[in-house]
Amino acid sequence: MELTDKNYYDKASSLEYLSVSLFKEFMKCEAAAYAELKGEWLPERDETPLLVGNYIHSYFESPEAHEAFLDCKDAKGVSNRDKMLNKRIKKEKVLKKDFKVADTLIERMAADNNFMQLYGSGDKEVIVTGEINGIKWKGKIDSLRLDLGKFFDIKTNKDLHGKNWVFKDGQNLPTTFVEAYGYHLQMALYRELIFQQFGVSCEPVIFGVSKQDPPELMTIHFETEEMQDLLYDGLATIQEYQEHIKAVIDGEEEPRGCGMCDYCRSKSSFANNIYGALDIPLR
Repeated sequence: MELTDKNYYDKASSLEYLSVSLFKEFMKCEAAAYAELKGEWLPERDETPLLVGNYIHSYFESPEAHEAFLDCKDAKGVSNRDKMLNKRIKKEKVLKKDFKVADTLIERMAADNNFMQLYGSGDKEVIVTGEINGIKWKGKIDSLRLDLGKFFDIKTNKDLHGKNWVFKDGQNLPTTFVEAYGYHLQMALYRELIFQQFGVSCEPVIFGVSKQDPPELMTIHFETEEMQDLLYDGLATIQEYQEHIKAVIDGEEEPRGCGMCDYCRSKSSFANNIYGALDIPLR
């Protein structure tokens, strides 16, 4: 299956190719991710964060891409442009707070010459595919500069300096938002896919933007040995779990439930959810 902008997010492509977003969902709960992929479970999610992300990305992709995003309609015929409006204010069109913040971030980023020279002049939303140990993967690069040997990704966060936590070596440890949200895994995969597709070794750069007032702009690199180790750890995580996840998707292995998410709670009963008083799993 050849991927295009039109079919990249189709269900059929997700059955053939793994992606970072799908991988993360399976890492959270295999049962929920599998049920959603098969159309058997439709979780209730706040779509605002996704819309805000696409709003910002499409702006820096091109004016045409931005307008296409705004005009895009869902299955109910509601456009993204309408979803951005505050429905509580009837007399005039006023953006929701999240999109007012997004406009502030866009204004700050667009005024940064370094960002515009590096990110702005790259090839946008480049689809890359490849294989990791025989399993197909796909990705979309925000901005690719093969001439510089770099690729760029925009990440927004409430506070770039906020303390996040990861479970390592049997304990919860503080870390940055980059590791906590698995962005190192994404960057490691994209670097490998770019090399497979173009034969060029590219290093990832994240342009981090905080949602504070005023927003903080930060260039995040992976140039040191410690940062390179973080990328290798991300790729190692993919290699460790991808075979089982693909087998679940293909119906060759049973998905395991986490026992705590919305989907697992919806499937729980007094007959199938039994624990000793001190054996109840904790979050």
